[in-house]
Amino acid sequence: MPKWSLRRRPGRTLGLLLLLVLSFLVLRSPRVFMLNVVSVLFLAAASACSSPAVGPSPGSSAEESHLSRLNWNTLVPLWLQRQRLGLRTKGPDFILEDSIFQILGGSIHYFRVPREYWRDRLLKLKACGLNTLTTYVPWNLHEPERGKFDFSGNLDLEAFIQLAAKIGLWVILRPGPYICSEIDLGGLPSWLLQDPDMKLRTTYHGFTKAVDLYFDHLMSRVVPLQYKHGGPIIAVQVENEYGSYNKDRAYMPYIKKALEDRGIIEMLLTSDNKDGLEKGVVDGVLATINLQSQQELMALNTVLLSIQGIQPKMVMEYWTGWFDSWGGSHNILDSSEVLQTVSAIIKDGSSINLYMFHGGTNFGFINGAMHFNDYKADVTSYDYDAILTEAGDYTAKYTKLRELFGTVSGIPPPPPPELTAKMVYEPMSPALYLSLWDAIQYMDKPVTSETPINMENLPVNNGNGQAFGYVLYETTIFSSGVLSGLVRDRGQVFLNRVSIGFLDYKTTKITIPLTQGYTILRILVENRGRVNYGNNIDSQRKGLIGNLYLNNKALKNFKIYSLDMTKQFLQRFDMDNWSVIPKELTFPAFFLGALSVGIYPSDTFLKLEGWVKGVVFVNGHNLGRYWNVGPQETLYLPGVWLDKGINKVIIFEETMSGSMVQSTDIPHLGRNQYIN
Repeated sequence: MPKWSLRRRPGRTLGLLLLLVLSFLVLRSPRVFMLNVVSVLFLAAASACSSPAVGPSPGSSAEESHLSRLNWNTLVPLWLQRQRLGLRTKGPDFILEDSIFQILGGSIHYFRVPREYWRDRLLKLKACGLNTLTTYVPWNLHEPERGKFDFSGNLDLEAFIQLAAKIGLWVILRPGPYICSEIDLGGLPSWLLQDPDMKLRTTYHGFTKAVDLYFDHLMSRVVPLQYKHGGPIIAVQVENEYGSYNKDRAYMPYIKKALEDRGIIEMLLTSDNKDGLEKGVVDGVLATINLQSQQELMALNTVLLSIQGIQPKMVMEYWTGWFDSWGGSHNILDSSEVLQTVSAIIKDGSSINLYMFHGGTNFGFINGAMHFNDYKADVTSYDYDAILTEAGDYTAKYTKLRELFGTVSGIPPPPPPELTAKMVYEPMSPALYLSLWDAIQYMDKPVTSETPINMENLPVNNGNGQAFGYVLYETTIFSSGVLSGLVRDRGQVFLNRVSIGFLDYKTTKITIPLTQGYTILRILVENRGRVNYGNNIDSQRKGLIGNLYLNNKALKNFKIYSLDMTKQFLQRFDMDNWSVIPKELTFPAFFLGALSVGIYPSDTFLKLEGWVKGVVFVNGHNLGRYWNVGPQETLYLPGVWLDKGINKVIIFEETMSGSMVQSTDIPHLGRNQYIN
């Protein structure tokens, strides 16, 4: 007969303890018993069929016992456990439990970094002397189709937060729904724009209905990761820089309530720059500021004091650099200036978050844009001239700030991890070719329409429209004249297969030369990125907007092809569809080549000298756009996306190809000498 011990039957021991608790509650108060019996039964069921998962809690081996206690708390109902106080304010200080706490944070966006490198980047953040990670949550990536959510792979938010905790970092979550972040439409899904009356970032019913559904799903994942539930999340931001937008007074209170109603119980924060600080305040929410200079710090602190009195001060975004736009220069902020400003912020008694600590990459088409006087799309790289480079390498800023933060905390930071390996591979010459006009036959059946349809309203993707990429419009014309229309953002115009020019924000008309009889008019329109900041986000529909006119007469009867350039899109092209590169090329076109990699695949940067404008895919991964107007001259290729041996490279080039693609171990972000 087996000898059962308490050691081998923890569920039975726990059950006996729970029975004692239940008996005590019944004797003390039947009403209390009724209120809590469901929680107890749930706990008993959970304990009988599972063991506690490893719960996140910042700290090293010295805090292992604390980890266990936090794991236990995640299973015990709140009425049974000691309430943990969490992050709160006391006069000018943040208090975490019973201790003064200064937030030394850094921003890393999980969606801009290959998942395999999350740990490396977070360890480098910890080794810089920081104690807190901040990250945005991109709604448009997590809900690509209405009601269809994706939190897998590189979008596994929970895994990212839990990894941060294991490394010893607290987390400030910035869930939006709008996040700016130099991401397409500020992180809002493009399918929201199917509604012609949509009013984003307001209490317009069509918007709040979508936010409510998204928050229902998102918060169910986030709530268990809060500090008071044993997780690392110590604070949550309410929207983002709303004071600069400020179109609906009821909106921020609505977002605050939406978070609280779904179980957010940690400290709530707002975040505003100088343009919106006074208008971004919400009752019961701590205001924080965004800035880059010491002069701004002094001015904004005065405003902050007048708004909310003596409260802890925090620079939620200290901009360590800046983003780049196509056709502009690479932005650089001197490391000495960064050190001086960060030192001043800390000396001022403020907490700080470095935006960005590590920027990463706008892989695919996720980059945003700015449109004030001129439309300017952001480049693929989100290097940001941050503390770590796009590929995660150390900078002079890192070295100086690590020394500073070590002095502030009085505890030497852990040693920095070694750099990830870089490699220069042999140049790759594409071997096969497929013109866009020949590729059309392998695509989905085109949409037919009397008039042009913008990208977001195309009847594709289960009725959710098209979010990113290109759209090809075709119709027939029978005369020459002046072609005009609104093209968003850049449209290459073709007569049959011959390019005759471009339409964009500045060029709204183009002359059609003399034609003879039946001619196919084609316009390949690229969505270069929806604006992520400003008052015109409601008007960010892409493709052909409204009618297309020839001699002021609206053209009719369009075929419309959705070229979203996804992995599934590229899989339509079988090897039999490609041909050897001919002497006379027709553009736009796809090019296929093989990149040979040795035993140890390593990071590299692809340099496309001689190529003009397009997109590069490696093993199905969209590395992003290239364009010879600069400033970005190379595309980052993570080694974790490479295989030993032969790697499949596809290039979509719009106008003119080079003879090869080179590899370098050094990124080039300075302005290019090639101007289109």
